[in-house]
Amino acid sequence: MIGSLKMVAPPPPATRFRQRVTANGDGFPAFLPKEIQNIRDPFARALAQRIVRIPVPLQMGNFSGSVMSSCIKPLVQLHDKSPVVLLHCFDSSCLEWRRTYPLLEQACLETWAIDVLGWGFSDLEKLPPCDAASKRHHLFELWKTYIKRPMILVGPSLGATVAVDFTATYPEAVDKLVLINANAYSEGTGRLKELPKSVAYAGVKLLKSFPLRLLANVLAFCSSPLSENIDWTNIGRLHCQMPWWEDAMVDFMISGGYNVASHIKLIDHKTLVVCSENDQIVSNQLSVKLLCELANAVLREVPDSGHLPHVENPKHIVKLISDFASGKLY
Repeated sequence: MIGSLKMVAPPPPATRFRQRVTANGDGFPAFLPKEIQNIRDPFARALAQRIVRIPVPLQMGNFSGSVMSSCIKPLVQLHDKSPVVLLHCFDSSCLEWRRTYPLLEQACLETWAIDVLGWGFSDLEKLPPCDAASKRHHLFELWKTYIKRPMILVGPSLGATVAVDFTATYPEAVDKLVLINANAYSEGTGRLKELPKSVAYAGVKLLKSFPLRLLANVLAFCSSPLSENIDWTNIGRLHCQMPWWEDAMVDFMISGGYNVASHIKLIDHKTLVVCSENDQIVSNQLSVKLLCELANAVLREVPDSGHLPHVENPKHIVKLISDFASGKLY
């Protein structure tokens, strides 16, 4: 029962999930930035220990090969239910789901958390294109290689844009959609794509900076103490320490980003549109607009939450996803 789920510090991964050998024996994958040691949040630390890299074939432009792609795999695959696949926000990682992922597993849902190409903790030393088309094709190849069944695709903020873009192109891969505080009407990166590369790199360095990330966190969360906000800021920028991150971000920026507004009316999958009561980043009016334009959607509001309700109010998000997956909600 969802109501009985408890947010307690998660235990180490189950024994069925093979313990990985790490560089320093601390339980964290060796490919994670050393700054992971400074993270205090017990949910982030526990979930980080479960991040793995899996080979995903990718052919885009001049790139042809296999991308060792970071994700969190389910302990058990349940072939009688649609798997839940979690995307993340703009320039983030699967650690965004640190407080929701363990509850989804407790609710007996097969759950994957995927790092979108160009973000997260994949091995991109040989950098593939990181534009929207490449991100979409990478997710499809990962789905085709490992998941192999129609999924419940969950996307918050820009992750909702990624989900809409993917579903419009590969409708057979998606069973249902969950769009959380969806940023689906943005028009790409705008004039940023016209910047000289030197200026683009300077902008990306600013995006990585702690003060800017802390300000974004203050706007994103409804209420959290400063010490917690600082730790969450460090979690949110951990992937920025990956050696390829700046190049991947610049590539995405000058590619033009996402523009999916014209795709929305083409989607007829059952869709749960979720908005937060106190979102200061994406207006709830956009969620209502999305509800009206989607052919087969319902809307639910999460109380006492800002832009990232899966961090602030994970129990509520898990109940919504669980009820939606089982057909109780819609």
